[in-house]
Amino acid sequence: MDMRQLASAMGMVLGSFALVSAAAAPAPGNAADGERLFIGDRCYACHGTQGAGGGIAGPRLAPDPVPFRSFLMQLRQPVRRMPPYSERVLSDGQAADIYAYLKSIPPGRPAGQIPLLNLAPNQGRRDPHPRW
Repeated sequence: MDMRQLASAMGMVLGSFALVSAAAAPAPGNAADGERLFIGDRCYACHGTQGAGGGIAGPRLAPDPVPFRSFLMQLRQPVRRMPPYSERVLSDGQAADIYAYLKSIPPGRPAGQIPLLNLAPNQGRRDPHPRW
């Protein structure tokens, strides 16, 4: 393989990588609009207002949501009990807004940084059964 063929092959590989990366990247979304949609479309009912999910409700969505392409596929063709959101119901742009909102949610603090969780047993708590 001569240098020209090698350069051409490398260019094709890098070009393919750029196309795949661009396809996987979410469209830029507006986090404020996404929060409004997330609350207005009642996503919070299963996923919580901060996307934490839990219990028998929907799974955790934030912080650090799945890649946008996976998020969009789940919206359009849900794997479990979630209702499908067709493009007529929720546009790709609106989905990108919701995704931007989920990406904007910061991780919670570690338990060691939450004072109430670090109290000794019964410290700072009222006795539920006071002695008369």
